Amino acid sequence: MVISAIQVLDRRFDLPNGSGSDATHTNPQYAYAVCVLKTDTSLEGIGLAFTLGAGTELVCQAIQFLSEKLVGQEIEALMANFGTTYRSLVDSPSYRWLGPHKGVVHLALAAIVNACYDLWAKSRQVPLWKLLLDLSPEELVNTLDLSYLEDELTREQAIQLLTEQYKTRENRNSVLTTGYKGYDTSVGWFNFSDELIVEKTKQALDKGFTALKLKVGSDDPLRDLRRATLIRQTAGEAATIMLDANQKWNVPQALDICRRLGSINPYWIEEPTHPDDVFGHQAIARAIAPFKVATGEHIPNKVIFKNFLQAKAMDFCQVDAVRVGGISEFLTISLLAKKFNIPVLPHVGDMGQIHQHLVLFNHIGMGHENLFLEHIPHLRSYFVHPANIVEGYYQVPQEAGSSSDLKP
Repeated sequence: MVISAIQVLDRRFDLPNGSGSDATHTNPQYAYAVCVLKTDTSLEGIGLAFTLGAGTELVCQAIQFLSEKLVGQEIEALMANFGTTYRSLVDSPSYRWLGPHKGVVHLALAAIVNACYDLWAKSRQVPLWKLLLDLSPEELVNTLDLSYLEDELTREQAIQLLTEQYKTRENRNSVLTTGYKGYDTSVGWFNFSDELIVEKTKQALDKGFTALKLKVGSDDPLRDLRRATLIRQTAGEAATIMLDANQKWNVPQALDICRRLGSINPYWIEEPTHPDDVFGHQAIARAIAPFKVATGEHIPNKVIFKNFLQAKAMDFCQVDAVRVGGISEFLTISLLAKKFNIPVLPHVGDMGQIHQHLVLFNHIGMGHENLFLEHIPHLRSYFVHPANIVEGYYQVPQEAGSSSDLKP
């Protein structure tokens, strides 16, 4: 199956009033820069990179530039040593200068890489999660680029880690029967009224969700505390409540407000300050313990994730396969997090479509803890095979590929 041409699409979707809003991104439009790998068959590989509308055209241009060398490649030969191809794409000399390994060019890489894995799974007529589980440790590591991680994770160590987990993976296959638990982010968008977050919380509980997330980061911290208390009172003490500041606070503000928000017993406080501030997150994590810090939605690459893990600056790793350099880098970071014994709970810029596959592999194939996956429903009607949630659980996808196909 040979890649014959590249098509790039700019897809943008308006949201209902208040949906998708947070303290930093107050009026978002959800969008994808889409890489389509055409082949000499009827199959196409679809890869997504997530944006908030404006600027998507820049990512699309970068996809066009970076993907040129894939034309003429046969998919099995390409993926057999994809780590080498990945490194050549990410280190294209001129385009590397525009990052390196972050921003518009790295988002473009995510779309390209995700399209390659999608086409690979479709060519083998299996869902992405099964494709990954069917690979041997060596074959999986061949798809990864471990450069700049050698001080913490060598190729040999990665293979050994996967081999050790292979021995016990049958003990974790039950997730394929139960599905993967979700948590609902859509109850607590920043621009929702107090009355609406209470109503949305009740609706989520009725749908079987027991874990919910509220956006915080208001100019008035008392607003955050009031709304967090409302959700806790509505959901009950047994519910799992996450709080997400979306980078709004500086470190002194975060230290003060996180302590006050501890009164509602949050499961984590997410992105409490600037996403590049390793030592700021470290200081916050140390100060608010035993409450935990989650971050990673806007961490752009494996090297910065390495630094966060080395500094013990995150308690939960929220790597996103449509933010970092696609599935390959997501799996690399998941291996690194496993080595540091930090759970991976992805941010779902793809609305959970690709990540429902990746968390299954992370749990079964890597031995990551089976916790839960974020659920955001706003784009599900645009997908050919939308993520299916029943009683608060992601159902295991059965269709070939990565569930990334969008309706025309």
